[in-house]
Amino acid sequence: MITPEYNEWWVRKINDNIPKISQENGQSIEEHLQVIPSELKIIRQDFERRNTDLKKKIE
Repeated sequence: MITPEYNEWWVRKINDNIPKISQENGQSIEEHLQVIPSELKIIRQDFERRNTDLKKKIE
């Protein structure tokens, strides 16, 4: 049988593991959850930039 004290401790323990958004930085939830560009997207952008630079050198 679970005692009320144990149950209260368990609820607090679970809630302590939930990260809380700091009010100090002032970011909205949408900004906080913004997706970081994938590595493939970054590599592709770098490739396109280098490709453009090489085309300019050839001309």
